[in-house]
Amino acid sequence: MSLKRFLGTGALLGLAVVAFMAVPNAPLATAAGTTPEWAANTTVIEACSCPMFCQCYFNTSPASHSHGAGVAEHFCRANLAHRINKGHYGEMSLDGVKFWVSNDLGGDFSQGKMDWAVLTFDKSTTPAQREAIQKIVGYVFPVQWSSFKTAEGNIDTWRYDKDMAVATLDGGKTAEVRLRRFAGMTPEPIVIRNLPYWGVKRHDGFVLMPNTVEAYRVGPKAFEYKGTNGFMITWDMSSKDVPPPAPGR
Repeated sequence: MSLKRFLGTGALLGLAVVAFMAVPNAPLATAAGTTPEWAANTTVIEACSCPMFCQCYFNTSPASHSHGAGVAEHFCRANLAHRINKGHYGEMSLDGVKFWVSNDLGGDFSQGKMDWAVLTFDKSTTPAQREAIQKIVGYVFPVQWSSFKTAEGNIDTWRYDKDMAVATLDGGKTAEVRLRRFAGMTPEPIVIRNLPYWGVKRHDGFVLMPNTVEAYRVGPKAFEYKGTNGFMITWDMSSKDVPPPAPGR
């Protein structure tokens, strides 16, 4: 089952809570057993190691990458730089909040289990905002990660126009994404619509922008790619889109 088809099934909604529970220091439900009402309209500058356009949306595994001597490995190593345009968690504003996800989907995600992810909070976010982001991320990415960690950094660049997009984490020392618009038949961007994106319920389409570089430069899982898949997308999701937490959760 492809990522597109798997994400389009109701099965992932059931995994959301399981995946969320696997996150260290996961935010808890309120004393009444419910979570606050929340909503987020978020734009993402995203790139991955797959060729353009990322085949993970149509296949059971990521693209094959050759290491020479006939040895090939399947993986999708990505950076997703998020900025919440308008959002809230209960009465707390999330407007303008930025966070970054670096990950690898691994070689086979047909059962909804991915390899690893690091969620990096921008230094400007408060502890309460981080708790809210982590809760929302559990619904946006309703999968199980073999490894999920959190970190803190300075998302010091996050900007785009119709021709390019740039996001850097710690000035690029930790991570970097640079995209360039793919030329279409007109000056307007090429957009793929009606294609599921993770667990979100609404988005304005994948704006195709191959990367000139996408890199995660810290730790044993560091990687860097040039000229591979990239796009921008703006998604919209709220607490009304997800099932209520199970009793006792």
